[in-house]
Amino acid sequence: MISNIQQPLQVNQTLSTLLTELGEECEKVMFLLSQLKLANLTDDQKGDILAELTGSVSHLHVHTEDLPELIQDEILALPDDQEND
Repeated sequence: MISNIQQPLQVNQTLSTLLTELGEECEKVMFLLSQLKLANLTDDQKGDILAELTGSVSHLHVHTEDLPELIQDEILALPDDQEND
């Protein structure tokens, strides 16, 4: 059964914050992409959506620059299960 109760991410606080913000920005990008699919968009509306999308993509690029290293650090901090073999 899937619970609707939101649990905090089980990672260090910095990584948790960055991943939460990443999720929020990804939701924004998905919303903007869905808006681009709407029929009868005016050129002004399309321009506004594309401008916001550019901002979101730029934010994602900067925001995720160090994320692989933080994730790797979290992986390396996990206990080594092979010690129990």
